[in-house]
Amino acid sequence: MNKPQPATVDIRGQLVLLGTGTSVGVPTIGCPCRVCRSPDPHNQRTRCGAILGLPEGNLLIDTPPDLRFQLLREGLGIVHAVLYTHEHADHLFGLDDLRLMPFYLGHAVPLYCEPLVEQRIRTAFDYAFTGIAPTHAGAVPQLTFQRLSLEPFEVLGTRVIPLRLKHGPRFDVLGFRFGNVAYCTDTNEIPPESWPLLEGLDVLILDALRTRPHPTHYCLDQAVAVAERLRARRTLFTHVAHDLEYAETNSRLPPGMELAYDGQRVPLT
Repeated sequence: MNKPQPATVDIRGQLVLLGTGTSVGVPTIGCPCRVCRSPDPHNQRTRCGAILGLPEGNLLIDTPPDLRFQLLREGLGIVHAVLYTHEHADHLFGLDDLRLMPFYLGHAVPLYCEPLVEQRIRTAFDYAFTGIAPTHAGAVPQLTFQRLSLEPFEVLGTRVIPLRLKHGPRFDVLGFRFGNVAYCTDTNEIPPESWPLLEGLDVLILDALRTRPHPTHYCLDQAVAVAERLRARRTLFTHVAHDLEYAETNSRLPPGMELAYDGQRVPLT
C-alpha cells in the first residue's frame, strides 16, 4: 500500500518560527495588560518552536504544546525529524501530535536529543514505550532516538552544529547552527567554547524574555549586548513574554535587531 501523501506547504530553504512566546504564551491566561489585549497579531505568541525546510525534508525544533495549531496555521502537513533543545515542558509536551507522521513517513519519527531529553520523553510519554502491541495504528507515537553530542552531524541533507548554552545555574541546553543561521532559545549564558561557533552569522535567533533580568533567560538589554558582540547581520529575539510590545520595542532596538513573531520566515543561508 502506498504511503498517504500529506497536504503541505513547501518551505525548502526557509526556517519558520512556529512560536516565539514564553512558557505561558501571550496572551497570558487571566492577564488584562495591553500586550495581552493587543489586536496586533505580532503580540500573539505561542510557545517556542521552529521548523526548517531542508533538502531532504522538514526538521522540527522542539515539540511545544501548541504544535498542532502551529502546523495547521502554517499549512505544514509533515515532519521528517525532530531536534530538541532541552527537556522543559513548553518545548516537549506537543510530542503526541506527531502520531500521524509515521503514516506519511512509513517509519517511526527520529528524535535527535541529549540523554536527559530522551529520559524525560520516556517518562512523560511512557505509554509509547510499554512494549505492548497497540490496539491500532496511530494509537501511540512511533519514535526512534538519535543521541546528540556536541559534535556536528548530518540530518536531512544538512550539517548541524550543536552549541552548548546555559539555561540558568541548573540546566544545560542546546542551540543549533545551520549554515549561517543560529537558533539559541532558552539561555542566559553562552559558555566560552560556544562563542566562536556563533561568529559570521547572517541571522541569530536569540532568547530575550522581558525587560527585567531573569534567573534563566536573557533580558532584552542582555540579549542586545550579546547581539552587539556577535555582530550578526540580523538578530531576531524570541521566547518573548508580555512585557515587550512588538512595535514599541522594535522602535527602540538598534539597527538589525527586532522581536521575532509567530509565522516569521527566515531564509537559510
